[in-house]
Amino acid sequence: MHTSGGSQDENDDVSRTPSASIVDALLDNARNRRHLGQRLAEEGDRVSTEELVDIVRHRPLLELLLDGPRDRREIEERLDVSKATSHRFTQWLDTAGLGERIDHRVQLTGRGTAIAEELLRFEANVRTAHRLTPLLDAICDDHDEFFVEPFVDATVTTAEPEDPYRPVERFIELARASRTLRGFNTTHMAPLVLGEFHQQVFEETETELIYLPSIVEKLFETYPEHASEAIERGHLTLRTRDELPYGLVLFDDRIGIGGYDRSTGLMQVFVDTDAPIARQWGERVYESLRADSEPFDSRA
Repeated sequence: MHTSGGSQDENDDVSRTPSASIVDALLDNARNRRHLGQRLAEEGDRVSTEELVDIVRHRPLLELLLDGPRDRREIEERLDVSKATSHRFTQWLDTAGLGERIDHRVQLTGRGTAIAEELLRFEANVRTAHRLTPLLDAICDDHDEFFVEPFVDATVTTAEPEDPYRPVERFIELARASRTLRGFNTTHMAPLVLGEFHQQVFEETETELIYLPSIVEKLFETYPEHASEAIERGHLTLRTRDELPYGLVLFDDRIGIGGYDRSTGLMQVFVDTDAPIARQWGERVYESLRADSEPFDSRA
């Protein structure tokens, strides 16, 4: 609910942030989607493979008509097809119930519009899955609620043979620009040997991290005075958990996920985005692990 006293910027921020119910619905869908085939089979209402192939094959036509009605000549010119082909196109739309003729022009029906939009969303998700391949290979054994839609426009930084530290550099770039930092398993993103970076974390950034107990020990072995002082000043809060999956970090306005090679410990990919739904998903994941972690007492 908006109040009349809020600034326009505040109202814009609220309007861009998905409500908890939307994120819950997306997470429920992610949990249940693997069972969709079984449910559809039980209902006996599966779409035939041939019909699905036809819809995908006609993607350019459906996408064109999403912009509005077209006559036959426009279809032929825009899609670079013959008169015979455009005729087959319009016949297919009519037979499938996805298009209709009005005043010598072809337009999508309501069903056709919905299917065209879902087809484009499917294509976007397939493209995103291709881009996120290194991350998906790294995290999906640990997380069955990851969904690709929020990461369509994400920045994907991968390690290359000639530049194996590109993901680390991307993480440090974002961390230096952020006033706050929360995350877990971030030593793969910024190894403890990066003293300058950890100095910033200790002195300038409001930081809360969840680490394996052994990593906390190494942190205090490496920076005993700085770490203790940061905790005493309230700049650094540490929590521990016996098991952690991939790495996740929440910046001021972005979320980052790191996938690492379990044999070497090196980060292989770092994916970051400012999409509000992705950040809400990251908040949920972080709070879930935080609730199952223990606060670290430096005095002990």
